[in-house]
Amino acid sequence: MEFDTLHTVLWFLVVLSIIVFVHEFGHFWVARRNGVRVEVFSIGFGPELFGWYDKLGTRWRVSAIPLGGYVKMFGMAEDGDDAPSKKSDDGATSKHSALNFLENGADNADAAAHELSDEEKAVSFAHKTVGQRAAIVVAGPAINFLFAIIVLAGIAMTVGVPQLKVSVGDVVANSAAAAAGVTADDIILELNGAAVDDPRIVQDIVSANPGQALPMLVQRHGQQIQLSVTPETAEQDGTQVGRLGIRMQGVIGEHKRLNPFTAAWFGVEKTVSITGQALNNIGKLLIGEGNFKDLGGPIAIAQMSGQAAEQGALQLIFFMAVLSINLGLINLFPIPILDGGHLLFMGIEAVRGKPLGDRAQEYGFRIGLALVLLLMVSVTWNDIVRALGL
Repeated sequence: MEFDTLHTVLWFLVVLSIIVFVHEFGHFWVARRNGVRVEVFSIGFGPELFGWYDKLGTRWRVSAIPLGGYVKMFGMAEDGDDAPSKKSDDGATSKHSALNFLENGADNADAAAHELSDEEKAVSFAHKTVGQRAAIVVAGPAINFLFAIIVLAGIAMTVGVPQLKVSVGDVVANSAAAAAGVTADDIILELNGAAVDDPRIVQDIVSANPGQALPMLVQRHGQQIQLSVTPETAEQDGTQVGRLGIRMQGVIGEHKRLNPFTAAWFGVEKTVSITGQALNNIGKLLIGEGNFKDLGGPIAIAQMSGQAAEQGALQLIFFMAVLSINLGLINLFPIPILDGGHLLFMGIEAVRGKPLGDRAQEYGFRIGLALVLLLMVSVTWNDIVRALGL
């Protein structure tokens, strides 16, 4: 295996393991807070490579297939007092069904039923209220978003946020900008009293003020110069708008460190923005405006992990935040197998006053599994096609 490929794979596994740990720790922590006994916390699937027990009896393990992870809770899919149980390979008693068979690979078809004792009911997932169970399920995606907020806020406090400056690229001859003395490479600091850190601010102010003299503060060769520009009047869709006659470009300036409160808000805003962009892209796919071939799978994520690592620790950490947001968002989709599907069934249970029947849940999860597997195969195929240049 070439060094670059090994480098990419290793960083992919590091990034994925951290994000998976964060997600599963959310389930684990809230389950513990609600008195549910957690039997296994695993990074990876398949045979255990190594592990240990904590003081409350949870088996922490690292497994052979490092492409995910799971938290196995006692009574995860019980339905009443006659829940099936079986011995897992580490000797702990556990409950399983379609609700979590992807996570722990258990099959309880031949397991013997037994009536739970009061002590077992007290630590059983299934014997918690709908609200408690929903909190445990939603905690995984929620902590993915929280992780991203903390990471982004940490970057804003330590490294700082790059300040975008708006630079003049070209000035049209005989334009309003040329008449005002604006020159190429001027950096626009203020326009009509408003601070400028986005070309759209200039566009909006100029468009809304045709024929009006506007004060403009620019930076030229390290010096600040005060100008006055009067946008020309032009017709656009039957409305008079202003035109300045310049081509603008964004320039990344120095980084500005934020105080903890401002940094926290920056983390929230950035997380919301990235989530919105992801939802927008998904929406375009659903209405046919996007291209499904642009979606990437595990190979693409591995390549991006390697590229981020090559660009330095800062870029790698930022990439982990973005990946964490996407993992949290995807898990909230109302598809059986995913956390969102569990929440959907719990919502139905809350409305009906009782859970859906076993057969309805089983069919739901079979359909969910088929959809997830189809998506995984499709995006992996996209990766292979791109890698081969087809």
